[in-house]
Amino acid sequence: MAIAGVDVGTTGCKCTVCGLDGSMLGEAYEEYDVVKESGGRELDAWEVWQKVKSVIRQAARSADKIHAIGVTSFGETSVFVGEDGKPLMNALLYVDARGEEQCRRLEEHFGADYIFQVTGARPHSMYSISKLMWMAEYEKDVFARTKHICQFGDYIVYMLSGKFQIDYSLACRSMAFDYRKLDWSDEILNFAGIDRSMMSQPAPTGSRVGLIRRELAEELGLTDDVVIVSGCHDQVAAAIGTGCLKKGMAVDGTGTVECITPVFPEPQKPEAMFESNLVMVPYIGAADSYVTYAFSFNGGSLLKWYRDNLASLEAKAFSEKGISPYDGFNAQMKAGKPSGLLVLPYFSGAATPYMDAGATGAILGITDSTTSIDIYQALMEGVTYEMMLNLECLQKAGIEVSELRATGGGARAEAWLQMKADILNKKIVTLGNAQSGTLGCIMMSGVACGVYESLEAAADIFVKTGKEYLPNPENHARYMEYYEKYKKLYPAVKEVWA
Repeated sequence: MAIAGVDVGTTGCKCTVCGLDGSMLGEAYEEYDVVKESGGRELDAWEVWQKVKSVIRQAARSADKIHAIGVTSFGETSVFVGEDGKPLMNALLYVDARGEEQCRRLEEHFGADYIFQVTGARPHSMYSISKLMWMAEYEKDVFARTKHICQFGDYIVYMLSGKFQIDYSLACRSMAFDYRKLDWSDEILNFAGIDRSMMSQPAPTGSRVGLIRRELAEELGLTDDVVIVSGCHDQVAAAIGTGCLKKGMAVDGTGTVECITPVFPEPQKPEAMFESNLVMVPYIGAADSYVTYAFSFNGGSLLKWYRDNLASLEAKAFSEKGISPYDGFNAQMKAGKPSGLLVLPYFSGAATPYMDAGATGAILGITDSTTSIDIYQALMEGVTYEMMLNLECLQKAGIEVSELRATGGGARAEAWLQMKADILNKKIVTLGNAQSGTLGCIMMSGVACGVYESLEAAADIFVKTGKEYLPNPENHARYMEYYEKYKKLYPAVKEVWA
């Protein structure tokens, strides 16, 4: 018997299957493309669903029987579902600029302080509610035919089970969810013109939804008694999957985005969280336990951008030799030495602490001796400097992080992990399974089905720490010279490119 975890990201989805003893049995991954229309950023939810079915089908072949499937996903992005259960149009991604005017109206009506106190989030057009208002105004035909509004997590759960259920952490990404009452805010939904009956039913993270749809089970080659479990926001799943279950622990997830997710009690300095655009999200477990997201919209996506746009020929050559392009690039980097460049990693806008959708990226310091690999390394450095900035913001809010557990695709890059340890001046710990999002889903699903007594018990089985990366004081001092310059980049670039 085995349990499967599905992780739906912005550029691809994966399914991991593990035995009840924690053994890895199978894994499958498929990519899909972001649709860039008229400067916007969209995702075809129906294509994503087809890919999700494909990875479940592939990974499930590794087990005699699947007992449960848990689902985690990225947040904010809404799927407009018609009467037949199919998406009515592409979903507007969180980095899409549409909804900015609607967000301003929300802020003018309620005030930023009120919205933060209710939803735990400072107003920003990234969140679902602003784009729902935009849809109601500019896509009236689609909105009139919409029966349900989901994020990707609860949409996939619906397609698997036939039931609309969303966990608290994903609901918090809407900016229309009362994180203290643990229910939708009628005041915000009413102002936005959204009928709450269109929204999925909120439930605690890791809640059982029901059984898989019988016809789908047959299509995927599964039995019809597979339990479907509402996972959570992908960063919460990564925290659970790395064993970050106690206050003071934090996970550093490097996927499409880069995100540090610390666990902490009720903060003593909420005003500092407000100033840095840090959110409040109820965490699984103790009632007074929360997580927040200190993140950059661009993490591993910058390395993919480099691979596809600056080094496609080199990447092809490495692949033909059976070498991962990223491994090939990493081997050419200057170990322990700064690249000599500065990269502002806002290729998709700025996340915390600025939350500036109009911010743009920049590469500074290029000379006639700059190499392509220098740029590749500088992209890593820029993302890491941005997380250094975020760690300082967390500290101002009274949230201390002493150790980071690395997960995501970036957790396989030793050069980047050592760079992070050196720049952030923190111990970085890897785990046996770098895909902790799906692992977190598997752990939650096991607890929801009564296979494991608690998440702590599941963590004892699944979470195995690996190599540790300790900061090098000399390297840290070198990087800090560049970091002091890095902190001046955002206002300088904004002034020039506003």
